[in-house]
Amino acid sequence: MSDAVAADLLPTGPLHEAYFADPFVLKHEGRYYAYGTAGLVDGRAFGVLTSADLREWQACGGALEPISDEPRDYWAPEVAYEDGQFYMYYSVGIGDQGHHLRVAVADGPAGPFRDLGLNLTPDEPFAIDPHPFRASSGEWFLYFARDDLGGERPGTVLCVAPLRGMTRLGEVRTVLRASGDWQRYQSGRAMYGGVHDWHTLEGAFVVERHGQFHLLYSGGAWTGEGYGVGHAVADHPLGPFHEPQQAATVLRTGAGLTGPGHASVTQRGGEDILMFHAWNPEHTKRQLHAAPLDWSGGVPRVRRS
Repeated sequence: MSDAVAADLLPTGPLHEAYFADPFVLKHEGRYYAYGTAGLVDGRAFGVLTSADLREWQACGGALEPISDEPRDYWAPEVAYEDGQFYMYYSVGIGDQGHHLRVAVADGPAGPFRDLGLNLTPDEPFAIDPHPFRASSGEWFLYFARDDLGGERPGTVLCVAPLRGMTRLGEVRTVLRASGDWQRYQSGRAMYGGVHDWHTLEGAFVVERHGQFHLLYSGGAWTGEGYGVGHAVADHPLGPFHEPQQAATVLRTGAGLTGPGHASVTQRGGEDILMFHAWNPEHTKRQLHAAPLDWSGGVPRVRRS
């Protein structure tokens, strides 16, 4: 292997030592910006990192001005760029209760982002992990996860709605429910006045390829080794989506990774790169990782060296 090729390889270990869960990476004007769940940083929610090559990262401080002086938990930011403004979508609640989706704006990718005072999901008991997606048609959609007691496997499901003017949702429809035991979050979980074998799908991210829409998502319990990334596909952003294989086919525990998930996709040199978090060996923090995404088999899989 030449020195030039070796220098261009992505590290197989964490890219940043600090806690950095639920990573999303935006490429803007040739530079990468990573946003993650990391508590308050310099008094703002969500840490921001920046990089020129996906290998070396520098901290930019916090992104979002808090919406209240009272303690809140801010989860899983993603950022979209439209008409000269940056829109950050995220959820806020207390612990794992009462999360709703909100939107904030900024003039630059590192912020500061200012919340617009809008609850995008006022009728949902629990909504997390918003993912703004722009199709090649120019239409915007917002994917997210919400709780749903229907179906054979009650729990957290994936849904989508058209995104109107970047700040309003159209009709919400469910696009994917749990299909297997690997997606079980907890057996006998007390929720909404009942006890359920709770299943979880979360962390949706959509990639458009050759007229089809590929949905990557995380399933199972984020706390354990069974957490991983699965894949579904549809002919339209609103679905219906189906899973070619009902398993964590994209990414799972192994090859030095523990509980990897909540992935996003960016590009480097014409190649898709999966950005995700995984636990450190002590299981005390989730850290930022990257790996090439291989499409040679017709479905996406992480390629680990």
